Amino acid sequence: MINALSPMSQDLAGFVYSHPNYFHIQHRIRSLADNYLSIEKLCDRLQDLPIQFENPQPRPWKYINWEAISSNQIIGLEKEVFLSILKGAMDTEAPIRAYTQTSRQYLENLHPQLARFVGGTVDETENLIELGLWEKEERQHTPALMKVYSQLTGEKIAATFRTVRGYLPTDNPQEDLYRHGLHRVATEYGATCLYLWLMAHTTGALQDVLEELLQDEINHMSKFWGFGVWAFPETSLIKVGQTLLKTRHKDYNRNSLMRTLQRMMGTLNWSSWSSTNKLTLLFTFSYAMRRLWIWNDRLTPKYLQGLFT
Repeated sequence: MINALSPMSQDLAGFVYSHPNYFHIQHRIRSLADNYLSIEKLCDRLQDLPIQFENPQPRPWKYINWEAISSNQIIGLEKEVFLSILKGAMDTEAPIRAYTQTSRQYLENLHPQLARFVGGTVDETENLIELGLWEKEERQHTPALMKVYSQLTGEKIAATFRTVRGYLPTDNPQEDLYRHGLHRVATEYGATCLYLWLMAHTTGALQDVLEELLQDEINHMSKFWGFGVWAFPETSLIKVGQTLLKTRHKDYNRNSLMRTLQRMMGTLNWSSWSSTNKLTLLFTFSYAMRRLWIWNDRLTPKYLQGLFT
């Protein structure tokens, strides 16, 4: 555990400052993104998907010294803001079963292998008989965040399970899957950026926990993104934007991306953040997307056909 932070200290994000300014945090974000969102690592995670179709194995976490987690490992962020973000993240992560089963329903008729990866298998009465690999990995997140919260406050906390958008098919299952898949990628991208940003504001054992969460989100985001590019090769940026921003059912107020972002900012107590915190998070979203588009250019039809056919 680092007891005294100085500009000479280093961690997973680079140099550590006890009172970092905007440029210090920006540098740490760049360092993290360049490492964890490198082309090599993103390709490795995508190339792992067909292997997991055949023999699903959860990604193991490294050893975490939970007892070493302390408040002095939070840097450039007020403790109360950090705790409110933790609580918002655990509440968002909590209904993992609802997420996985909704995705499985959209996928099972069109891409049964990915459906099993995400949501496992069910019997004829829709009872779950095998967990999906995605759920096995993601269901570790809420308990981990709860342990961090308790370690920092000395208080036990329970997650609040929010209502998740369920399966709403239309007469166009291909378009249904396209829409759902985009929102799934957007959600994983949002979680990736949040955990990367939190890593830039932490050090020591606390940063180690966030690293594991980040790696899970990147793992799943890259798999869904790459598979989606293969499954929907004719898409365009215009269609992506239109799909994410518009609602679908006239008689059902289905959340658009903007409503999702508004809910996310409310959940994370955005109004209490400093201007520097807000700017560095926006920078994280921008810089991470830049890294992902560089990688996306490598996802050629030939490369993807070699993986998924």
